[in-house]
Amino acid sequence: MPEIQSTVFVPRVWQVGALCRAIADTLEARFNPVAVRGEITGFSRASSGHCYFSLKDESGQIRCAMFRRAATLLDFSPRDGELVEVRGRLGVYEARGDLQLIVESMSRAGQGALFEQFLKLKVKLESEGLFDAARKRPLPVMPRAIGLVTSLGAAALHDVMTALQRRVPHIPVVVAPALVQGSNAPGEIIQSLLNLYQLTQVGRGLEPEKANKSRKKTAPVEVVIDVILLVRGGGAMEDLWAFNDEQLARTLAQSPVPIVSGVGHETDFTIADFVADLRAPTPTAAAELVAQPRDSWLSSIDASARRLQDAAFRQVDQHSQRLDLTIARMGRPSVLVGRQRMRLASTAQRLQFASLQFLKEKNQQLQAIQSSMPESLARGVQQKQVRLDRAGLRLGLLDPTLVLQRGYAWLSNPEGQTITSVKQTQIGQPLRATLADGQVDLIVSH
Repeated sequence: MPEIQSTVFVPRVWQVGALCRAIADTLEARFNPVAVRGEITGFSRASSGHCYFSLKDESGQIRCAMFRRAATLLDFSPRDGELVEVRGRLGVYEARGDLQLIVESMSRAGQGALFEQFLKLKVKLESEGLFDAARKRPLPVMPRAIGLVTSLGAAALHDVMTALQRRVPHIPVVVAPALVQGSNAPGEIIQSLLNLYQLTQVGRGLEPEKANKSRKKTAPVEVVIDVILLVRGGGAMEDLWAFNDEQLARTLAQSPVPIVSGVGHETDFTIADFVADLRAPTPTAAAELVAQPRDSWLSSIDASARRLQDAAFRQVDQHSQRLDLTIARMGRPSVLVGRQRMRLASTAQRLQFASLQFLKEKNQQLQAIQSSMPESLARGVQQKQVRLDRAGLRLGLLDPTLVLQRGYAWLSNPEGQTITSVKQTQIGQPLRATLADGQVDLIVSH
C-alpha cells in the first residue's frame, strides 16, 4: 500500500514594519482615493495645526488625521457630532499599527446647500446695511414690559420665564407664541412679532391666557413693550433654519424697539442674530440681558434715599447756622454801629495822611523846579546863542559879495535882470557890471 505524504503550509514570517507597509500598499492599490461620510467624534487640534478625530456611524468607526496644510483650507470649524464628508487616502500608522484615514478635504454633509444659502443671504442683507452697528440700539435699563416670541412647548420658554421671574418679577411679560421649527415657523414668528409691535407705542388690552396658557384668566391689562426677546433652544442647522428667513430678517429690522436674539447655543449663528440689536449666547442669557436684578435696584434706591436724607439734613443744619448768626447780628445792632464807626475813623485817618503826603510830594517837586530854573534858563540861552552864531556863519557863507571879492562880476541889463548868457546881449546894448567895491556901466561892442 503506497505511503501517503502530507504537506504542511508554512506561512512566511514577516517583520512587523514590513507587514504594515504591505498592508498599506494593498490599501493604496485597492481603495485610494476614498470618500467617507460620518459623524465627527473626539475632534482635537494640536499646537502644530494638525487635526485628529474619528468618523463613526451606527456600525463602525475609523481614525482620521488631517494635517495642517489641509486644515488651513477648511471654511468652517469642525466639531463633535457634526456630519461631514471627507476625501483622503487610507493608510497604516506603522508606529502603532493603526488603520487611519489621511483626510485631504472636508465638507459638511447634508448642510452644504443650506450653508451656501445662509452665506448668500448673509452677504445680501449685509450689503443692504441690515447688520450695521450704527442701527443697533441700546437696551432699556428698566423696560415697562418685555415681549417674548418662542414656542409654548419649548424649554427655552421655561428658562426665560424662570430667569425673568427671579430677577424682575414686577415687569410684565407678553408671550407671543409661534412655531420655531419647520416650514411654517417663519410666517408664525413674523406674525407674532407684528402683534408685539402693536404694543410698543400705545398699550392695548391683552388677555394673559392668550399669551401663556399656564396663567389664570384675568382682566385685560395695559402694557407698553420696550424690548422683545426672540428665543429657542439649540439644534442642527436644519432645526434653526426658520431663523434664516429673509422676510423674518426684514421684519426684525423694522422693529420699533430693541430686539435680543437668543437662538440656539453659543456656537450657533443665524441671520436673526445679525439683524437683532443684540445677540445672546443662550435664551437664559437673553432674559438676563434685559432684566437687571430687582435686588440691585432696591439696594440702589435705598442708597439714593440715604444720600437724599443726608443731603436734606446737611441743608437744614447749614440754614440753621445761618439763621442763628443772623439772629445774633440783629440782636446787637450797637456792635455793627461800633464797627462802622471804627471803619469810618480809619478811613478818615488814611485820607488825611494821604492828603498830607500828596501836598508834601508836590512841595518838594516845586522846590526842585525853583532851584533848577536859573541854571536851566542860562543853559537854554547859551544853547540858543550857539545855534544863532552857527546860523549867522552859514548865512554869511552864502553872501554873493564874497564871490565878487574873488574877481568875479555880476552883469545885469538896465531893467536889473541878470545876464547869464551871451545870447541875452546885443551889440550896442548897455549893461551894468557889479563888482566887489562898486558898479561899472558897459556897452556891448561885439
